[in-house]
Amino acid sequence: MAPFKGNMDTDRLKECIRQYGAENIPFCMITVTNNTGGGQPVSMANIREVKTILAAHNIPLVIDACRFAENAYFIREREDGYADASLTDIAAELFSYADAATMSCKKDGLANIGGFLICNDDRWAEQFKNMLILREGFPTYGGLAGRDLEVIAVGLAEALDYDYQVYRHATVQYLRKKLEPLGIPMVRPVGGHAVFLDAKAFLPHVEPLRYPGIGLVNAIYLEGGIRCVELGSVMFGKFDEQRNEIAAPLELVRLAIPRRVYTQSHFDYLAEVIEHVWNHRDTINGYRLVYQPKFLRHFTGHFEPVD
Repeated sequence: MAPFKGNMDTDRLKECIRQYGAENIPFCMITVTNNTGGGQPVSMANIREVKTILAAHNIPLVIDACRFAENAYFIREREDGYADASLTDIAAELFSYADAATMSCKKDGLANIGGFLICNDDRWAEQFKNMLILREGFPTYGGLAGRDLEVIAVGLAEALDYDYQVYRHATVQYLRKKLEPLGIPMVRPVGGHAVFLDAKAFLPHVEPLRYPGIGLVNAIYLEGGIRCVELGSVMFGKFDEQRNEIAAPLELVRLAIPRRVYTQSHFDYLAEVIEHVWNHRDTINGYRLVYQPKFLRHFTGHFEPVD
């Protein structure tokens, strides 16, 4: 079976707690699936182990649950003891280990808008509501339209339909099978919602501070009108004192697949565009960052090409 590459390193977690002290760690978060690592799943055994470690230090566990149903599918397919379990039962166990969860419902909520934060602590809930009043207004003022709330309610259930997940994963595998024979570097095994191209290997001549992910994202858009996103030094870069530069462990470009939208011809076109960009990769230059906000620069930063 394919490994669970999204698992948290529990040895590093223990070391982090020892180094900083449990009293200085407000919570620990696990993202399912692990988007920054190429959409890789997290095993139930790992979640259970992380919860045990945190509970010993009274540190809450928060689940970033944007793709919880996708992760439940991977658990059923790959982890011993879950082959006969329903995705709903797997998800129920997963959330049983959490003290809170955040959710963008545009992912496994199958909705066009919306999200939520849930918890099992009334004190937290009160604090969340107070912050909502300060930033947005009273909970009774509005929020999502009733239609969107109903869509989310239906979408959360539909995302846990096994046949839907089988089809969803088959589409991602189809794209992988189109790209793999071309030698295009990507994260393997592929995740459940996207193929992640390895921009560092795709454009080895572009240095991290020239943002190979941005170069690849722009090249794909200019060639085929295809939108994708960088997950590398722009989004997750940190200062490396030894190298005296900002860099990320991985320089990835995410080709996220819209649910229930693409046909086979769309995937064939996407593969043709990627192949063309791959064959002309030596002509792709890097970019320099010319503007960045104080926070979340990957959303609104400005770049210009480097000659």
